[in-house]
Amino acid sequence: MQRREFALDDAVPIWRTMLVFLVPLMLSNILQAAQGTFLSVYLGRMIGVGALAAASAVFPMLFFLISFFIGIASGSTVLIGQAYGARDAERVARTAGTTLAFALLLGVVIGLVGLTFEREILTATATPSDVFAGAVAYARIMFVSMPILFVYLSYTTFLRGVGDSNTPFVVLIGSTAVSATLAPALIAWTGLGIASAPIASATGMLLASLALGILLERRANPLAPRAVFRHCRIDGAILGKLVRIGIPTGVQLVMVSLSEIALLTFVNRFGSQATAAYGAVNQIVSYVQFPAVSIGITASIFGAQSIGAQRFDRLRSIARAAVSLNYLIGGALITLGYLFARQLLGLFVTDRSVVDIAYSLLAITLWSYVIFGNNSVLSGLMRSSGAVLWPTAIGIAAIWGVEVPTAWVLSAGPLGLRGIWVAYPVAYTCSLAAMTTYYYAVWRRRRLAAL
Repeated sequence: MQRREFALDDAVPIWRTMLVFLVPLMLSNILQAAQGTFLSVYLGRMIGVGALAAASAVFPMLFFLISFFIGIASGSTVLIGQAYGARDAERVARTAGTTLAFALLLGVVIGLVGLTFEREILTATATPSDVFAGAVAYARIMFVSMPILFVYLSYTTFLRGVGDSNTPFVVLIGSTAVSATLAPALIAWTGLGIASAPIASATGMLLASLALGILLERRANPLAPRAVFRHCRIDGAILGKLVRIGIPTGVQLVMVSLSEIALLTFVNRFGSQATAAYGAVNQIVSYVQFPAVSIGITASIFGAQSIGAQRFDRLRSIARAAVSLNYLIGGALITLGYLFARQLLGLFVTDRSVVDIAYSLLAITLWSYVIFGNNSVLSGLMRSSGAVLWPTAIGIAAIWGVEVPTAWVLSAGPLGLRGIWVAYPVAYTCSLAAMTTYYYAVWRRRRLAAL
C-alpha cells in the first residue's frame, strides 16, 4: 500500500521519528483542551461562576457514557496500525468501516439514553441545586451531538493508526476556530445562555468532519470516506477483535469516569464554589495530562506498526524513547503550570475565593502527571501487542483500590477538600509501581517471546 504517513526508518533515531509524529498529536490534544478552555472562559466570565460549575458537573457524566466507545476506538488504532505495518490496505479499510458503523449505532443509542436519564444522573451525582437547570441544558445539547462526536473521534483514531497526526491537527484548528468564535457570539447575541457552548462545539465538530472527508478524498487516501463507506457495516470477525482489545480499555475508562463521578460527588458536598474550582483545576491539568496521553498513544501506534512489520526488536527502543519524551515534555509543562498557576486560573473565574481554592488544589496534584505519563507509555506499549488485561486490571485497581478510598477518607478528615486531590498522586504512584513490575517481570519476557 502507498505510504504517505510515518513509518519507522532504521537510519533515523526512533526518538526523532516519534517526536515528529508526537508534536502534531500533542498539539491536537492541547488544542482540544484549549477549545474546552475557551468555552469555560466564556461561560465563567460572560455568564458567571454558576455556568462554569454547571458545565463542570456534566463532564464526568458525559465521559462515562462515551468511555466504552473510546475503548473500541483504541482497539481500532491497534488493528489498523498492525495492518498498516503489514501493508494490508484492504484490512485497514475493513477495520475502519466496521468501527465507523459501530460508532454511528452507539452514538445514537448513548444519545437517547442520556436524554432519557439526564436528570436522574445529575441528581445521583449531587449536582448543586443552584446550577442544576444549567447542567441539564448543557447536557441535552451534548447528547444530541453524540453521533457527530463519535464519527469525528473514529476518523482521528483511524488516521493516527496509520501514522498521520498532521491531518487531524490541521482540521482541528478549523474546528477550534469555529467553536471559539461562535460560542461568545451566541452568548452575547442570543438567549441560549449556557447551551451556547455545546452548540458551538458540535458545530465545529460537524464542519471538521466534513472538511476531513473532503481532504481525504482529494488525497485519494485509503481511509477516504468512499473507500471506508464501502465497508461501513459490522464485520463480526473484526468487531470481535475490536471488542477483545477495546473492551478492557473501555472498562478501564468507564471505571475512570465512575471514579470522577464519585470524586465529583465528594467535591459537590463542599458547595458550588468547590465545583467551580474543580472545573478550573481540570482545565489546567488537561494541558499536562493530554500530552502525557499523546506520548502513550504514540508508543502504542509505533509499537503496533512494528509488530505488524515483524520488527519486535524495535519495541524496547520505543519504550525508552517514549519514557524520556514524557519526562522532558511533561516536566517542562508542569514547571510552567506552577509558575503561572494563578494567572491561568484567573482566566476561568474572577471570584478570588474560587481562585484561591483552585490554586491550593492544583499545587497538590500537578506534579503527579509526569508519573501518569509514565504509566501511559508502559500501558500503551503493552496494548500495542493486544495485551490489555493486566494493564487494565492494574489501572482499575489503582483507581478503585487506592484513589477513590483515599479521597473519601481524607476528604472526611481535617484535609477536607484538599484530601480529594491528594488521592491522585497516591494512586498514580501505586499504579506506576505495579505497571513497571508487570512490564519488566512478565510482559517483556513472555509476550515478546510469544510474538
